[in-house]
Order: sequence, then C-alpha cells, then structure tokens
Amino acid sequence: MKVHRELAGSLPEFKQAVVTIGTFDGVHLGHRQILSQLKEEAARIGGETVIITFHPHPRKIISSVPGDIKLLNTLPEKIALLEKEGIDHLVVVPFDHVFANQTAEEYVKDFLYRYFRPHTVIIGYDHRFGKGREGDYHLMKTYGENLGFEVKEISEQLINEIVISSTKIRRALMENEVDTANEFLGYPYFFEGTVIEGNKLGRTIGYPTANLHVASEEKLIPGDGVYAVTCTTRPPGGMQSVAYKGMMNIGLRPTVDGKKRVIEVNIFDFDKDIYGQTLQVHLHSHLRGEVKFNGLDALKAQLEKDKSLATEKLARH
Repeated sequence: MKVHRELAGSLPEFKQAVVTIGTFDGVHLGHRQILSQLKEEAARIGGETVIITFHPHPRKIISSVPGDIKLLNTLPEKIALLEKEGIDHLVVVPFDHVFANQTAEEYVKDFLYRYFRPHTVIIGYDHRFGKGREGDYHLMKTYGENLGFEVKEISEQLINEIVISSTKIRRALMENEVDTANEFLGYPYFFEGTVIEGNKLGRTIGYPTANLHVASEEKLIPGDGVYAVTCTTRPPGGMQSVAYKGMMNIGLRPTVDGKKRVIEVNIFDFDKDIYGQTLQVHLHSHLRGEVKFNGLDALKAQLEKDKSLATEKLARH
C-alpha cells in the first residue's frame, strides 16, 4: 500500500481509481465490508483501490469540544491495519479550516475530481460534504454524471452497522468488556506507550512492571482494571520483538497511593531493561476490577492469582 500525505504535486495518476472516503477509525469488521466492496469493484474494472482519510480527525477542527475525541486508532495504527487489507493507495488529507470551508462544489471539483479523477466513488447513503454539510449522496451522483464518474452507495444497513459497532467498541472498552470489543474489531484491541520509570515497588514483591506513557491524548485507553495481555517491545530504531504474555493494571493503585492513574504491565518471564522503548499492548481478557488490599502481602497474593488466571486465559488465545 502506498501512503500519500500531500495533494499538490505528489499524487500519481491513479489507474481507474475506485475511491471511498472516511475516517475508518478502528478498521473493524464493518469497515472491512466496505473495503471488500471497494476491492471487488476495482477488480471488476481492473482499477486501483484508493482510500481518502483525514488527519487530524475532522471533529477536532470543527467540533465545539475537540478535546472530547477518543479514537480507537492513531494514524500510524490505522495505516498498519489498512495495509493488511490489501489496499493500493491511502491518501491522508491534511484537514484544516480552509479545507472544511470548501463548498460542496469546490469539494467535488477542486478536490475529489482534480486530484483523483475517479472511475467510481463509493460512499454512504448519508455521506455529507462541503461547508455546512450541504452536499449529500444525491448531489455527488449529479456531479458524477456531469464529470464522468460513477457513484455507488454503501447501504443504510451497513452504515448503521458501522456506527453501532464503533459505539459498542468504545463503550465495551470503557466498561471492561474486552471480548465484546475484540469481537467487533476482529482483532485484539491494542495501544502503545513509552516505558518510563515508576516507583519500582513491583519488583520488591516479585512483580516488576513496565510503566507506560501514552503520547496520544486522543487514543482511547480502556477502563480501569486488571487485564490479560500480550505485548511486544520495540527498541528505538529497531525491529519489533516477539510477543510476550503478561498482565496489565490500569488505575490509581489504591493499595499504594491512589493519587495518579497509571498503566503498568507485568511481562511474564522477562527481565530485560526496556526503559525508553516502545511497548505495544494487546488486550485479550479482563481479569478483575481494581481493589484496595490490606497491605503489600495481600496484594502479592492476589497478583499470584491474577497471573495464574491470565496464563489460563491467554492459553485459550
């Protein structure tokens, strides 16, 4: 998959471009139905598949509460997931107020037609475009007839399925329903962070943890609790390593201090120094909620049970 991040002067002449447009946050099972439709159409006409997406997320620019946005994927994660789907081209369009203020006619003629010369555009029945969301599917179809490209509709049923899936995934992750989220995603939910120094209390009770700093403020972090996870380390500039099993706690650590929300991962059978490295964590199962224990001995006893349960859960995956 070729990734294009600029419009003027950098885009190739696409061959019989079959284009779809969207944020594709999560690249979940519903999205993959659209991608299948895209690939089938391109194969039928001997064309190339082209996805147009936007960065930053449009809601961050036009929303009255932009900080409210929580995404299932960062842009690099989305690119990696779309690459696995066998798409030919991903065009990441810089989204700003100038772009948002295009009229519907400017959007179609000066953006979509000018840069992509599409053979076919596949969009949802409820797709809106242009300033004030003045453009819709029917207007796009009219422009297509005038400019010489086809417009095909993604059904109301599939669009509703996608919206419901995205909502359910986000809600499930916040409510510790990992199985539900992963079922709708079609893969284990994941995020990554940089390993930073913590208070190193875990190593004193036999459960050292990698404390994570997640740089993206938009990335959705699951609800507090203890999880069975797999994770991979990635040294700076290095190749990603093999997957390790482990368990992760997200929360305030009430037994210790209860003041700051942390993400800490205990990697099983692992004793390497990975400070400063990137750790990618994949969620497989929720083990329990966060509990305040009566001292470190009680906490250690519970961690032994957690590790046993996590090992059992991960064996099933």
